[in-house]
Amino acid sequence: MTSDPAIPAENSTGSETVTSAGAVTGPRAEPDRLRDLATTSAVLERAKGAVMALTGCSPDAAHKELLRRAHAGNRTLIEECWITLGSGSPGKAVPAPDRATQPPDRGVPVCPPAREPSDDGSTALGRLGRALVGVRTPQELAGCLLEHLAETAAADAVMIFARLPAGGLELVGHAGVDATLAAQWRQVPPLTGIAALDTLRTRQARWLEDLEEDRKRFLLIGDPPERWRSRAWLPVVTGDTADISIGVLRTRPGPFTPRTREHLRAVVRLCAGRLRAFGARPEPAANGPADAVQAVFDTLPGAAMLLTPLRAPSGDIEDYRIDAATPEAIDVVGRSGRELVGLRILECWPPVADESLWQRCLDVLSAGMPYEGEPFAQQDVVAGVAELSTYSVRVARLGDGLVISWIRHDPSDRQEQRLADVQRLGNLGWANWNLATHEVTWSAQIFTVLDRDPARGPVRLLELPGLAVPEDVPALTRAIGALVHEGRPVDVPFRIRTARGVRHLRVVAEAVADLHGTPVEVHGFVQDLTAQRSAELALVASERAILTQHGVLQAERALAARLQHALLPLPDKPLRLAGLRVEVAYLPAQSDIHVGGDWYSAIELPDGTALFVVGDVAGHGIEAVATMAQLRFTAKGMVITGSSLTGALSRLNTLLLHSRDPHGTATMVLAHYLPGERRLVWAQAGHPPPLLLRAGEVRRLGRPGGMLLGASTTPVFEEAECRLEPGDRLLLYTDGLVERRSEGIDRGLERLAQALVTHHSDEPGSLGPLLAAVLEEERRDDVCVVDIRVPADPTNPAQG
Repeated sequence: MTSDPAIPAENSTGSETVTSAGAVTGPRAEPDRLRDLATTSAVLERAKGAVMALTGCSPDAAHKELLRRAHAGNRTLIEECWITLGSGSPGKAVPAPDRATQPPDRGVPVCPPAREPSDDGSTALGRLGRALVGVRTPQELAGCLLEHLAETAAADAVMIFARLPAGGLELVGHAGVDATLAAQWRQVPPLTGIAALDTLRTRQARWLEDLEEDRKRFLLIGDPPERWRSRAWLPVVTGDTADISIGVLRTRPGPFTPRTREHLRAVVRLCAGRLRAFGARPEPAANGPADAVQAVFDTLPGAAMLLTPLRAPSGDIEDYRIDAATPEAIDVVGRSGRELVGLRILECWPPVADESLWQRCLDVLSAGMPYEGEPFAQQDVVAGVAELSTYSVRVARLGDGLVISWIRHDPSDRQEQRLADVQRLGNLGWANWNLATHEVTWSAQIFTVLDRDPARGPVRLLELPGLAVPEDVPALTRAIGALVHEGRPVDVPFRIRTARGVRHLRVVAEAVADLHGTPVEVHGFVQDLTAQRSAELALVASERAILTQHGVLQAERALAARLQHALLPLPDKPLRLAGLRVEVAYLPAQSDIHVGGDWYSAIELPDGTALFVVGDVAGHGIEAVATMAQLRFTAKGMVITGSSLTGALSRLNTLLLHSRDPHGTATMVLAHYLPGERRLVWAQAGHPPPLLLRAGEVRRLGRPGGMLLGASTTPVFEEAECRLEPGDRLLLYTDGLVERRSEGIDRGLERLAQALVTHHSDEPGSLGPLLAAVLEEERRDDVCVVDIRVPADPTNPAQG
């Protein structure tokens, strides 16, 4: 043993360095870092002790010897410690396989191979070695092995058998095996044909990789045995004996590769030390009355321990043995009270060796004067909640040993400050009314909550309703009466009037009764809920305003929809205009409660020609519908009376500039069809171009010049011509058909063109499927479409 903490830390070369913890651990703290530190240090100290016992060397020399062997064997220090503890003969080094030169497996597996241990096999074994320090029972060891071997050896179950004195086996640990099967194999008689028992007799591993052949030689575990298609049984050899057999069971068939076999052997060597430690018992106290001393410590409050110094051959103190401990003394691994008896201080609290406390203990032993350290902060976990506590350590000499105790400090002023902070943050104050003596005690915060001068003192419980506004007095009086006479708890809101206005309060109280059930005391608190209540009232007012506004908007939408339907009637069947078949569709937006300004016009003029107009007024609601009606009727009137298309657009622009909304704008396309020449003359004002479907191909008509209506006082508009042919299909539409937020308009035009080809049909009613294919489920804008068909047979106008 040594006073050095000697905590190993892995590095990239497989060797380890020594570090120490930085602070003394409080008696009830359980930080993960110190837990790992303590358990790892305990393994190292036991391994050093084994080397010292067999070689007679010093602690430092034993530590160096372990480091030398770890480096020579290409192992981590913790691996070497486990191997030393498991072999029972530290003088005999265990050779390490050359992991870098393992021959590859030349066999062809039946199914994809399991993940091999990594090319840096020492890394995987190092992780397992660190994990083993936290394992306390063979059952936990089985779970730890399965977690490790599931990745490195494709293991699905692990079983650990121990040899019984009578020659049979006992299942001491298992993982991945159900409880029923484990109960069936709990006790195994000394029969032949048991693979686990055979490994102990021969001290040789058994690799069961052919299910049909293996069942002829051994009684296979499993219900049915086919559950595990391959399995390995390896003995845990310590010295010249083998009393433990570890089984690795896999559902996958096929052989274990050479690398996997070597890895499993290395794993078993690591487990040997851990398995031997399970049987080790704490070192008993040297004196006889130990049980009596521990019985006294069992009744003591706080954390305290009785320590006996352990001296090296040189006479120096290298550790302390715990001879007694109170229930509240807890080490970094979680052991407490009687569980600590017989253990070493450096095993339970490794950082102590690096702290001034170690030297103080030596001073107390030599001088006999007690020592009390400075208070220090320590985080404890109480009822699942972390809190910061203050401790000080006291050390006193008792005979040849020491009594060390941790004293927890919780001054009343700190508790009072915490209570004051809670009341201030919660805007509440506590009160206590003694119904027998009529004594009243209030905290300072309750005077602030009630806006009462402390010089006036507190009020009696039955006088509390007198502070409320008249409307709240009856309810508060009834509640307090039931509390005083029946002991019924109170939780009642009430209001008071102060210089700052009306305050919304809440009183919560309960009664304490005597042996006869009569209330003799009332305690509770009064809380100011004004801010919360104000927010609730503001929320209610906001909701009411929203509902009112929503009702107004719904009424406006209904009015606009009726007006739009009256001004823009939709035909229930295709129109026949100038030898063309025309279908019209209008779809309102779904994501807006307002009615939009999209519109169309399709009429046959007195001279036998046809006029087609599609427009879109900016905005929504009554104003947009009114502007739409004005533009629609004016455009038809001007063209009917002989105005050119460009002239009509210029006058409509002037009309829009002088409307009630000087900032209103609109887009429009006008098309005049002359049936004798099958010629289409058209003009546009900032509107998407018409699409022409001819012979299975779609193209956009080249847009003539023209800008948005209402955007300029001097606009320029131009006309363009297009000669239609039999079978042509022309589509006029508003931008709601092609616009989406996530893409440009060109992408929308391409999507419309593709749908026009895909869903083309000469049958009436084909416009509906086209719109369904193009539009999103939720339309963000109105859509207006005029679908014009030229009959394929000019002599039969009914076609098309």
